Amino acid sequence: MHPARAAVEPHGHTRPAQITHMLLEEIIQPDRVLCNARARSKKHCLEILSELLVRSMPDLSSDAILSSLIERERLGCTSLGQGVAFPHCRIEGLESSVAALLKLSDAVDFDSPDGEAVDLVFGLVVPAALDETRQADVSSIAELLGDEDLRARLRAAQTSSELYEALCA
Repeated sequence: MHPARAAVEPHGHTRPAQITHMLLEEIIQPDRVLCNARARSKKHCLEILSELLVRSMPDLSSDAILSSLIERERLGCTSLGQGVAFPHCRIEGLESSVAALLKLSDAVDFDSPDGEAVDLVFGLVVPAALDETRQADVSSIAELLGDEDLRARLRAAQTSSELYEALCA
């Protein structure tokens, strides 16, 4: 099994790849995936992401999510390198984790440690009370986004539905 497709539980045990796949299908829906998005900057990218994330949470405002994402970025850049960013934050009153994915038409500067501009952005909001399972889920998503084959499939997608299929395949 490819290590990037395995999820490591808090006790060091590896969960099968299908659990990561199931996790993705639970937290991201096709209407929260956008291919060929045009963002002028890192902040604009986070604005688009917050609009996608709020689609399934009518009780939350995109401004509240945006503020939390920006606050999280101030703590440290969420770029994973190699053109991928993983902005994430905790949201008060949220029952379950929600994700969104952007493939940018033109990469933007994300203050990445490797200096590479970002064209793939996976956003995640999690409940404010982050338990061990959800923390392990965040880690497994970060590992998954480090998979070179996955990044190639995501970059090859031409439509939002192809992008969703590439992510969940």
